[in-house]
Amino acid sequence: MVRLEEKTSWNLIIKPKGGLIDLNLKELWAYRDLLFLLVRRDIVTVYKQTLLGFFWFIIPPVLNALTYLVIFGLFAKVETGADNIILFYLIGVIAWSYFSDCINRTATTFRANASVFGKVYFPRLIVPLSSVISALIKFLVQLAFLLCVMAWFAATGSAPNIQWHLAAVLPILLLIMMFTGMSFGLIISSLTTKYRDLSNIVPFAVQFLMYATPVIYPASFFPEKYRWIFDWNPMSPLIEMFRHVLLGTDRFNLMHLGYSLAFSVLCFFVGMILFSRTERNFMDTV
Repeated sequence: MVRLEEKTSWNLIIKPKGGLIDLNLKELWAYRDLLFLLVRRDIVTVYKQTLLGFFWFIIPPVLNALTYLVIFGLFAKVETGADNIILFYLIGVIAWSYFSDCINRTATTFRANASVFGKVYFPRLIVPLSSVISALIKFLVQLAFLLCVMAWFAATGSAPNIQWHLAAVLPILLLIMMFTGMSFGLIISSLTTKYRDLSNIVPFAVQFLMYATPVIYPASFFPEKYRWIFDWNPMSPLIEMFRHVLLGTDRFNLMHLGYSLAFSVLCFFVGMILFSRTERNFMDTV
């Protein structure tokens, strides 16, 4: 008589997590279809059953840029150092929106998906990955709109001072923004499973960080003795370099870029450690 165990062939083995970081790239690739479905869900829910549809990817940054233009540009008369003040604000807002989206979308990973995580197994990292990818798609749509606006200004005789020789730096800036934002989100998501009131602080913290970053004004706006605040802020070099490449303003410093990269790598490892530890028993605390 043949035992039942000898007839059974398993094609999926679920093992307990081990080590500080359990990053199984092969498993993530095996669940790529689920990743694409989650990305599609995040994209479709933005414009489904809406009057303006796909334009909701573009409307928020345009309204924010116009608000900052009126308040800081026309009323406060903040000197930006840019010939085209409209592009100055629009570039800063779009770049920051991408970073803040990566944080906000991943900061609720455990709490927003607790009902799903408790019923079916799949790599939990799929959810934050889908969030940052959908944020990237949204950013690319906004970037395409920005390029159209820049082309319109160029056609009307006020072409922006694009630094074409530095165009290859843009993908690096985007990757650093993505990993930094996702890492912050993973840390916040892991902590809020136990300390739920932290989720109420996140919007204010992100807003405060924006004002500590040269998004709506250049770093030169503040006195030299306070300039260290921007230099220690890892997002400042990314926003400044992003604007420098597209507009020719602000600073471009490779040492500052290296600092932002090192900070992003450190945050990623911290975020992955907390995420790996939290996913083992978060159902007992959520």
